[in-house]
Amino acid sequence: MPSLVSSTLNRQTDEIEKIRKALGPRCVGMFDAMPQHTPREAVIAATGQARATNADLIVTVGGGSITDGAKAVQLCLANDVSTVEGIDSIRAVRGVSPPMNAPIVRQISVPTTIAGGEFSAIAGVTNLRRRAKEMLKHELLVPRAVILDPAITVHTPEWLFLSTGIRAVDHCVEGLCSREAHPYADAQALKGLSMLAEGLPRVKADGRDLDARMDCQIGTWLSAGPLASGVPMGASHGIGYVLGAAHGVPHGYTSCVMLPAVMRWNKPANADRQALVAAAMGRPGADAGDVLDDFIRKLGLPRSLREVIVTAEHFDDIARQAMATPWVPRNPRRIDGPAEVHEILQLAA
Repeated sequence: MPSLVSSTLNRQTDEIEKIRKALGPRCVGMFDAMPQHTPREAVIAATGQARATNADLIVTVGGGSITDGAKAVQLCLANDVSTVEGIDSIRAVRGVSPPMNAPIVRQISVPTTIAGGEFSAIAGVTNLRRRAKEMLKHELLVPRAVILDPAITVHTPEWLFLSTGIRAVDHCVEGLCSREAHPYADAQALKGLSMLAEGLPRVKADGRDLDARMDCQIGTWLSAGPLASGVPMGASHGIGYVLGAAHGVPHGYTSCVMLPAVMRWNKPANADRQALVAAAMGRPGADAGDVLDDFIRKLGLPRSLREVIVTAEHFDDIARQAMATPWVPRNPRRIDGPAEVHEILQLAA
């Protein structure tokens, strides 16, 4: 089996070496060069290594970009994709995947962040030429097993752990607020949101609190319930795709700056659903956008596009690109064109 691992863990701690020793000769390769947002070029490089070692299983230890990278490698191996351009043959268009072979070489993931991608059958891969994040999708992409170990997450920088936690909050919130929500997904999202709302401040207060970290990890697992049961995300995720791929905004930060603004813009369409969010976060009766804004600020995370170096001159292009994502067209308040996305961006400025 080869491993896709965090370069920081591999080069600055002994965590990866301990895993390598435990695996012994079963570990046939190590790839630690997956940048954030999972660019196509790195996916092809990792695929080449996996193919050369005749891999029968991929183990990931790291954040969401590494997890998504291994998912993409699974599809590349199964469909003989060996070039950057070849990924066109397996990418989903408007959320619909082309016919393809199912993955045979599967993965086990040990996440060190809490965005939750390890619990989904979707991978986001960035096309650097187009500066766009693209979706790969297959029901067997979800890892065969996910190992939640709070101890390994203590090496994750605080900003990264907390901000990916807001990404998990975003999964809960957009799942609850979707016009396609259903009770099965609601139950998981509500419990996940309450655990994250309680656990993230505890991690902020004491980074060595492993019980708080585990609560956040379990909350993240529950946050995947809506997507896993067919509930789409909305404009926060859709706009976030563009902010990450075109402007290099870290995955979690996209949710920090966009989610409260999206909630405020959507409120005329789903105030009743937003009330569930405020209650789950311990503030029944409050405005959900305000609750999220205050929560994110208290964690010391960015709350505006300006803070992540995205300014009004970029808004037209972001709005245009966001319309082509799978999620903006399924936002609970109907978005007919770039002008409405521009309104949301103004709220987040």
